[in-house]
Amino acid sequence: MSRLFSPITVRGLTLPNRVWVSPMCQYSATEGLPGDWHLVHLGQFAAGGAGLVMTEATAVTPEGRISPQDTGIWSDQHADAWRRIVEFVHGQDAAIGMQLAHAGRKGSTKRPWDGPGSVPAEDGGWPTVGPSPTAFGEYATPRELTIDEVAALPEAFAEAARRAEGAGFDVLELHFAHGYLVHQFLSPLSNSRTDRYGGDFEGRTRLALEIADAVRATTGLPLFARLSATDWTEGGWTVDESVRLAKLLAERGIDLIDTSSGGNTPHPDIPVGPGYQVPFAGRIRSEAGLPTGAVGMITDPHQAEEIVGNDQADVVFLARALLRDPHWPLRAANVLGADVRWPDQYARAKSWH
Repeated sequence: MSRLFSPITVRGLTLPNRVWVSPMCQYSATEGLPGDWHLVHLGQFAAGGAGLVMTEATAVTPEGRISPQDTGIWSDQHADAWRRIVEFVHGQDAAIGMQLAHAGRKGSTKRPWDGPGSVPAEDGGWPTVGPSPTAFGEYATPRELTIDEVAALPEAFAEAARRAEGAGFDVLELHFAHGYLVHQFLSPLSNSRTDRYGGDFEGRTRLALEIADAVRATTGLPLFARLSATDWTEGGWTVDESVRLAKLLAERGIDLIDTSSGGNTPHPDIPVGPGYQVPFAGRIRSEAGLPTGAVGMITDPHQAEEIVGNDQADVVFLARALLRDPHWPLRAANVLGADVRWPDQYARAKSWH
């Protein structure tokens, strides 16, 4: 029996398989509102057999967006716009999760196809904020958040979580990775504060733990955290610290660590290759005692089966592989000899001959 296509239960929610959709920014929203593109983009993965479909990084405040075209969840209007997407995904017997995020110093940036750099105010951009006034590469220098502003962030995440749960989402994920705001606080490369949110490990992780506490107090939904296991840069955030933080997050009710890496420095030297981040997921799983998701250049069904079958991770998150083939889970199930539910509309395609 395929382990990849066996069910997994997280905090009372049973997912039909372990092929999950990784958050992927689409840069296609208007004032933070998802539209037809998001319905089709996310809906295709649910129809294609994924067990859990994650939204892109969804901003908890307007200035928390990566680009002016990112989605948000800072108002009831946003929650209403997400409902039809949630309902469609549920109609395909899949679950849907929302990744809650704040971009910090990496906010107000241009869409990838518009070129690099920050968006000026006259073109819809905004002044960015961060733990310290240290720019990311050539991006605009952020304003350092006051201690009161930092202390208010957990409630912004909690309010966003309340709206997401009200819209029908099954899972929430806290985006603590890829060089966005919380990761900026975690890493000494971007956090030079001397108050209680900076300095040593305890200070740099304080915001992440306060957000986890606030959101867990708000909802009983399964709650994930995405971590960048390492900055891939000397003097930055390390795998040892990720394991240590994961243990603390587990104590606060985090159910799974979505394990990625990098994003907090512009040009790190990363030994990219198939499954290059899987060992991080395996280490956090074994040493922190938390379920993990593996991500990064997982493209082959047998590769994914081996990852979960050998307990390197509990699930796999796919992104580019699903963009190339939204029906990757159905194809993979056939390759691995697993019996999965097909949408009735696809019945004629069940025969692979």
